[in-house]
Amino acid sequence: MAAAIKQYISTKYDQHPDMFKKDLEAIDDMRRNAINTLEPHVSGIPKLTLYAAQLVWIGESQNNLRFELANILYNLASLYTQLAVSLNRSTSDGLKSACNYFCQAAGVISHLKETVIPDLRTTPPEDMDTMTLESIQQLLLAQAQECFWSKAVKDGLKDGLIAKLAAKVSDFYDQAAEYGTKSDIISTEWIHHMTAKHHHFAAAAQYRASRDCLDKQKYGEEVARLRDSLVCVNEALKESRWINKIVLGDLHGLKARVTEDLKRAEKDNDVIYLMPVPPKSELRTLDRAGMATPRIPQEVSDPYSTLGDKSAFGQPLFARLVPYAVHVAVSIYDERKERLVNTTIIDELEALTTQLRDLLQSLNLPASLQALEKPLGLPPSLTTHAEEIRQQDGLHKLQRSMHEIRKLKANDEAMYKEGVGLLETEAAEDEKARAKHGTVRWTRPPSSQAAEKLYRQVSEIEGYLKSAASSDELVNTKFKECESAIKILSGTKMDLEAAVPSSRRATLTPAVERAADNLRSALSDFNQLERRRRKIIQELREKVKDDDINSAILAETARFEREYPMQKIEPAMFESLFEDRLALYDEDRKVVSKEKESQAHLASRIQEANAAFTAARRGDSSTKEREQALQRLENAYFKYKEIVSNLNTGRKFYNDLATIVTRFTDDCRNFAYQRRVEAGQMETDLSTALSNLNLNLQDQKERQSLRSHYAPQQEQQPAPHEPMPAPTPTRAPQPEPGIWNPAQGIKFGGPPSGLSAQQPQQANSNVHHPAYPNANARGGGQWDVS
Repeated sequence: MAAAIKQYISTKYDQHPDMFKKDLEAIDDMRRNAINTLEPHVSGIPKLTLYAAQLVWIGESQNNLRFELANILYNLASLYTQLAVSLNRSTSDGLKSACNYFCQAAGVISHLKETVIPDLRTTPPEDMDTMTLESIQQLLLAQAQECFWSKAVKDGLKDGLIAKLAAKVSDFYDQAAEYGTKSDIISTEWIHHMTAKHHHFAAAAQYRASRDCLDKQKYGEEVARLRDSLVCVNEALKESRWINKIVLGDLHGLKARVTEDLKRAEKDNDVIYLMPVPPKSELRTLDRAGMATPRIPQEVSDPYSTLGDKSAFGQPLFARLVPYAVHVAVSIYDERKERLVNTTIIDELEALTTQLRDLLQSLNLPASLQALEKPLGLPPSLTTHAEEIRQQDGLHKLQRSMHEIRKLKANDEAMYKEGVGLLETEAAEDEKARAKHGTVRWTRPPSSQAAEKLYRQVSEIEGYLKSAASSDELVNTKFKECESAIKILSGTKMDLEAAVPSSRRATLTPAVERAADNLRSALSDFNQLERRRRKIIQELREKVKDDDINSAILAETARFEREYPMQKIEPAMFESLFEDRLALYDEDRKVVSKEKESQAHLASRIQEANAAFTAARRGDSSTKEREQALQRLENAYFKYKEIVSNLNTGRKFYNDLATIVTRFTDDCRNFAYQRRVEAGQMETDLSTALSNLNLNLQDQKERQSLRSHYAPQQEQQPAPHEPMPAPTPTRAPQPEPGIWNPAQGIKFGGPPSGLSAQQPQQANSNVHHPAYPNANARGGGQWDVS
């Protein structure tokens, strides 16, 4: 057990298993004590319930621990039963204690059947299927009710109440036997035994009811109930070979008593009372007094209440192990934080900058101003941009990034297709098996239902890939549009100068100079705004990086465990903490509104300054060709920056998607493996069932005959107004001497030596097969037709 938990901690948690060395040793000790509880002693109860409580505490999401829990609870029910049987039930105190133990055993079986077994993600073992557990539960309740009946008899309670108690005992045994016939585990011997007990207590109930009728002077009904009691006793005695000597002695004693009372009652009624004897069909069904009910021990129904500082079983093990919900909560907060910062702040700021840059591009800025101020050579800003791209090996960098992204995408698609292929193959195998065996025998759910989450992921991942493909196509289009310009910027200074034609120096009038100064000032403000926003985004990303919520969530988890020790930790419990932490970004969100206002004012200034500059230079086309070349290269630089950002985003997307599709494919592989194992087991079970069909046919017929006993026995009476016709006397024909008549039968010669012809014939030893009586055979000899 410790090894399995250690492996689970290693794979599912960020904590090292060595931190829980003492807890691992403790769980092994608890398991050892639990499985070695063999003697029927009350000291075994806390050993089993302690281990069961710890299993519930640490085993919420581990199927193997749920299976271990099922077996421990089964053993606990067995221990309660052994304790009940070991008591002296000849005393009132012994009967009370035995009844309590039987009811607790039934309660544990009920909890196992209704709570534990349904949570198993695998098929339960055959000795824990619903019919078997139901039969065991009814049998335990029957024994508990029988304790009530025994105490009522011992205390000399009224016959009417004892009859009601006995009738309920009979019902419990009847239900136990009926469920037993539907189980593949309950043996035929036990079914016969429970059937006998059903008839036994039905007879006891009718006998006690007859005594109650005698007290109430219902003499006709007394006779009817005694007759029915005798019928039930005889039915029970048919199972005598399956009953122990004590029960068999009780049955014979009850039969003798019923027979004696029936003779007396019939004689008294025929001679004195002359009351009509109602048929069984007209007898009122006896009322039931059900006293036995399943009682689940609190240690089983609410194991969390037994764990804690001041609880019976002390602190739960692995309490320092961070719950899985904590990891989920951290992931939820990180996702919300990234979405808030990137979507509502960073993306908004970058979109504002892009809008302003598009405005400049539409106004042919800053190329028109640069061409006027520097008609020869290269503007400083263009030289700086070209140097930046050259140092980054810009063109080759973009090409390498796009190639890497294509490889990432291909790997993700291959992994995704592998997972889908596993699901399709498994579904085809399942449908083939279902077509082979039929839906009646192939009862497991179809693949789409058994792996609903995986099939939902198929559509989700396919949507991710289609969306990414559209984004990739858009980036490729951008790159093709500016590839030649980026190539120039990545080249030498000579190549760059060759791409920018010179213009003649224009004459600057005072009006042009004033307009150029105003426009230059507005463009300078734009550059400052752009630098400020880059700084804001950088600082915000650092803030997000430093925002680690792990310690806060762990502190909140500790508070929950102190204040609500028995409550399971859920991610939803941290919502208030999430809101408080995300409120730290409220000031950053306000920055976006301020930037929108300042940008609107700056855009208006740029448009007004550019309009004045264009009006002042109206008619001057000396720098037009140079303006176009400069603007093309300026636009290519910003396109380059945009494509780099797009490629970084794409690379991150495909890396994140790789994690998703890898987990998806692993889950598909595990699902397909588990389904194949399950299918193999089902195939084996079906083959075994078919091969054992002939062997089990006799047993099934016997079970069916037992079930027929549950139908009410109706007394057969001749139909009214149809009297049975009297037989017509006939005389047997007298054969002529020496002539054999077929109606005479076959006779053999005299008896063999040593045997007398008057020797009595042996009793028929085959009481269950009256169709084969012993022949009244005599010795060999000559065939004598006379």
